Amino acid sequence: MASLSSTLLVTFYLTFTLLLLLLCSHVVTARYHHHGHRGHHNNKKQHKHNSQISYPPSISPEPSPSAGDEGVYDVRSFGAVGDGVTDDTEGFKAAWDAACQVESAVIHVPVGYSFMIQSTIFTGPCQSGLVFQLEGTIMPPDGPESWGSNKSKRQWLVFYRVNELSLQGGGVIDGRGEEWWNLPCKPHKGPNGSTLPGPCDSPIAIRFFMSSNLTVQGIKMKNSPQFNFRFDNCKNVHIESLHITAPIWSPNTDGIHIEQTSNVEIYDSLVSNGDDCVSIGAGCYDVDIRNLTCGPGGHGISIGSLGNHNSRACVSNITVRDSVIKQSDNGVRIKTWQGGFGAVSGVSFLNIHMDNVRNPIIIDQFYCLSKDCSNRTSAVSVSDIEYSSIKGTYDIRSPPMHFACSDTIPCTNITLSDIELLPAKGELVLDPFCWNAYGGQETLTIPPIFCLLEGNPPSVFENNDLGYCSSS
Repeated sequence: MASLSSTLLVTFYLTFTLLLLLLCSHVVTARYHHHGHRGHHNNKKQHKHNSQISYPPSISPEPSPSAGDEGVYDVRSFGAVGDGVTDDTEGFKAAWDAACQVESAVIHVPVGYSFMIQSTIFTGPCQSGLVFQLEGTIMPPDGPESWGSNKSKRQWLVFYRVNELSLQGGGVIDGRGEEWWNLPCKPHKGPNGSTLPGPCDSPIAIRFFMSSNLTVQGIKMKNSPQFNFRFDNCKNVHIESLHITAPIWSPNTDGIHIEQTSNVEIYDSLVSNGDDCVSIGAGCYDVDIRNLTCGPGGHGISIGSLGNHNSRACVSNITVRDSVIKQSDNGVRIKTWQGGFGAVSGVSFLNIHMDNVRNPIIIDQFYCLSKDCSNRTSAVSVSDIEYSSIKGTYDIRSPPMHFACSDTIPCTNITLSDIELLPAKGELVLDPFCWNAYGGQETLTIPPIFCLLEGNPPSVFENNDLGYCSSS
């Protein structure tokens, strides 16, 4: 009997010990999983590229941080209210100032709240890995009359001298732009596109200035007063899964504009607006655009305008691929003013579908916004431009291919292959336009193009515009 009792006691002890070990193992595993998951807040180097457009998610792809998490700075904890009426500027500035001092901090803008913010500059430098996690809605004052008298009307939110910042989440930036679009100075307000006198400054919604290693991901932007996103003097910019919308008549609402900015990636995004889907200004190089949907509406993807006011402009190594442009005034465009100098070179437009686009392929070295632009002998040179697999339909009001190059500095080394452009309605336009454009077709094109000049003009070796840009 004593032997049986001892055996039962040993069995019970072993069973209890085994259960205790299993329980401890489960707790350790759970804690490890929890801490590992939080480490994904700053994931800007983990980019995935698909062959189709990937629309921004309705919520953030990352789990939303909570105010109790270490390193999370909820704007409500700094006085922001989020009722859409109260001025929450100081709450956001206080949250920024606190988070800026902490490595890998998260500024949290929670879902279910609408925060009104005045024109503000968020200034660095900050500790690395700062995340601006937008889950709710942010908005400026509603129109020019509500704008603070001491606030800039040329920009709304500016991020200045910041390194390694992520603006991300599934939230909304509501630009409340309609009253700005309806200022008397705007082109659509006067007869026949003319403008009327009056104040005309309108704010860029989001501007990054002199910053680097930036990520903008998953944001929905609507109704910006002017440009939606602008990057000036920045480097290493990754843009992904943006959804930008404004009415097709809204003036100057460029989706993404870059100037003096290099190493830029724009992926998996949609822009439907009243101006350029993406515009690439002077001083930009190493730009890769992929899986972009432009339209309906707008002016397509533009390099330029360049060389205005006799200025120097250098743009190189630009690739646009695997994208769609629909119901737009232009497709892929290079536009320069007469009188400028510098060069556009090394540009590739690859695998782009056009849907009822008025000017699918266009180079315009006579760009002018009035009827009194005088002829100039200097120009920004355009060379080494590749068009491959450009297919779809065009509006017959304009020729599907238009190469209008400078009288004195021709376009050179334009190459076309696998071009198939058919009229959306009406008869096939059989006369693409060429002026002083040198290049050739590597395959037969639809419509056929025979107006490109062969070889290189002697004058191209005499001008040194590319030399002006060698320092880029």
